[in-house]
This record gives sequence, C-alpha cells and structure tokens, in this order.
Amino acid sequence: MSRRPLRHHPVPRFGLESGSVLRDVVQAYHLDGELNAERDNLVIVFHSLTGASETVGGWWGSLVGPGKTVDTDRYAVLCANLLGSCYGTTGPAEVDPFPLVTPRDQARLVQRLVDDLGVRSVALAAGASLGGMVTMEWAVQNPSLARAVAVFAAPAAHTAYAIAWNHVQRAAVEAGGERGLEIARMVAMMTYRTAGEHAARFGRGTEDDGRWSVASYLDHQGRKLRNRFSVDSYVALTRAMDAHDVGRGRGGVAEALRGIEGRLIGVGIPGDLLYSPDEVREWVYAAGAEYREIVSLHGHDAFLLEPEQVGAILAEALVSVEPALAGGGA
Repeated sequence: MSRRPLRHHPVPRFGLESGSVLRDVVQAYHLDGELNAERDNLVIVFHSLTGASETVGGWWGSLVGPGKTVDTDRYAVLCANLLGSCYGTTGPAEVDPFPLVTPRDQARLVQRLVDDLGVRSVALAAGASLGGMVTMEWAVQNPSLARAVAVFAAPAAHTAYAIAWNHVQRAAVEAGGERGLEIARMVAMMTYRTAGEHAARFGRGTEDDGRWSVASYLDHQGRKLRNRFSVDSYVALTRAMDAHDVGRGRGGVAEALRGIEGRLIGVGIPGDLLYSPDEVREWVYAAGAEYREIVSLHGHDAFLLEPEQVGAILAEALVSVEPALAGGGA
C-alpha cells in the first residue's frame, strides 16, 4: 500500500522455524534518510498486523521524517514489510500453500537486510502489537546490536485470550472469504478500542438511514480492510502472532530478554483488551527493563492514535543513546 517506490531485497533461500524452506524470497522495504559512514545511525521500525513499510507519510508519519522525533536528517529509518504480508514481501500470493511463519522468522528476514546494509550498530528498534512481538524477537536474536529497544503494546507470549480472538477472526475468514475478512476486521476493531471510546464517540447515535452509528463505523472499517488487504495474508499473520513466545526454547522469558544489552523499554496501555498493562509489566520486570505507559481512551490502538505520547517515548530512547541530542528538540 506504499505511495512511494519500494526497494526490494532478494533472498535466494530462507529456512523457516517449521523446517520449510522458501526460495527466491523478496523483501520489500523503505529506507528513509542516509546511513552514515560508521553505519551506526539506523532506526528499525516494525509494523503492526495490517500495516505496511510506509512510515514517512504513513502510519507513524507525524513522528518520522525530516526534523521530526525520529529525524531522517540524522537517522536512516528502515521499515520492511513483514514476511507473509501483502505489501511487497513474499507472502501467500506468491507461495501456495504458504507455510507457517513466526515472529522469529520475520525478525531473521529483516536482519538479513540489516546485515546486507553493512550496519554495525542500531540506534533504536521499535514496533507495536505484532511489530512489537517482532521487535522483541529481533532484539533477542541480536542482543548486542541495538543501543535501545522500544516495544509497544505487545506481550512476551501470545495469551489464550488473544489466540481466541484470532481464532474467531480466522473462522470468519474461512467461512466467508472476503466478506469474512470484513467481519474479522469488525471483531478486531472491538478489541482495538475501548467501551469508553465507543460511548463517547457514538453513544446511541444513528445515521440518516436509521442504522446505529457504531454499526455503520464497523461496516466501514470492514470494507476498508477488504479493499486494501489480502485474506490469505490476514490468516498467515494472525497465525504468526499466535506462535509468538519469546521464552520458548530459551529458558523462559527472563532468560531470553535479560540477554539484550541495549536499553529495553516496554510500553503498556491501560484499557488494552488484548495485551493488558499487567502482562506488559510482567515481562518488563522479568527482563529488568523499563516500563512506560500511554494513557488513552482508545485502548490498544493508542500506539497509532496518541502520537505525542509515542513520540515522547521514542525521543527518550534516542536521547539516551545519543547524548549529543540532549537538550535538543524532539
């Protein structure tokens, strides 16, 4: 869904956790700003479930760009479309049947690109929701590479509750194809926002045709996703989320995360129905990391809808690894 030309990174052979092997993989990405001579000014951003690699002018557009919080006059900002998605990187449209991919696979593929860019040190790695899960995996796999890591609204392992919501959404897709994708999006939107926001925004209001305003809103969100996203990619990416468990095979969550050498920040959102602040705090404290909160009526989607608070956390992380920025504007 990029409005700017994508760059493409070819990988002839890529082995997955499952044992399957993908051949002739293409990874689509944006790289905004310039890598410096030391190759140590990279910021990596990992997108969420139905996001794309567009940050400048895109989903974190108010935070990333020239003179902004993540200043592309100073940093090179990399965002790659995740393996299995439908915005340029190899996914179900190119491979049928498409095997199970996990956040570990997605993180390793991005690292192949980082290696090929010759990056010696990463200033910051950040992501939210599915992107937060991949951020966490990437940091564990490359424990000495990033000077700071910020994980927004993501658990250490996908919980039974979150897996259940994904199961309901996939059941809708399997039963109804593109119409099922619309219904899945409506279900998802109910987990991304709070009852308080619905009450404040819609109340018992109706539209000119007599439909409840909240129902009209959900129908609109369903149609929007159907028009821009792939049914098969939605299934593949929700399965990837369900596979997330950063402590699996690594001696548990604390053992896995305590190996990260850079500053680690976990961000919770009160009212997040999917990944509660308590769940975020649990892994943060187990890791010996730092906890921050975004206070918002929106719930889970606050990582998209509260740019000032998100920006303050990103700025804090960057200032801590770049002392020369201290006292400068965000």
